[in-house]
Amino acid sequence: MPAHRETRVLPYTPEQMFDLVADVRRYPDFLPWVVALRVRQDGETETLADMIVGFKGLRETFTSRVKKRRPDHIRVDYVEGPLKHLTNEWRFRPDSRGCAVDFSVDFAFRNRVFEKLAGSVFDGALRRMIGAFEARAAELYGASDAGGSSSSSAHSAA
Repeated sequence: MPAHRETRVLPYTPEQMFDLVADVRRYPDFLPWVVALRVRQDGETETLADMIVGFKGLRETFTSRVKKRRPDHIRVDYVEGPLKHLTNEWRFRPDSRGCAVDFSVDFAFRNRVFEKLAGSVFDGALRRMIGAFEARAAELYGASDAGGSSSSSAHSAA
């Protein structure tokens, strides 16, 4: 099952990054492959949403529960769809350069063939999605004077 963990330091506050990630309604505006999104329930600490993802003519609907603990933690748990499981976590920590964003994702497809295919494109897709969050932050909060982000990452695909 593909898994990925990484930390990036971005020139924004933890509150700004929390707000960006927690605003799931806006995902179709900037995330690649997110075709549509329907929020079923939305509250201060939890959101339940259906996300339609499209790629090369394929479309799948994922239902996820987003648990929010302002200002430092967001956890996304898979509820329903084509996966066996999915867990995605975001942690936001103050840093002298802005905010350290700890990101992790772990998922498995029900279908082994899909899982092998996903593993082959997983890194590129993940980089594109993380880049979309960074670009959205720059659009919303202004570009960094420091000229970008520093990152360290650890990745595993088991």
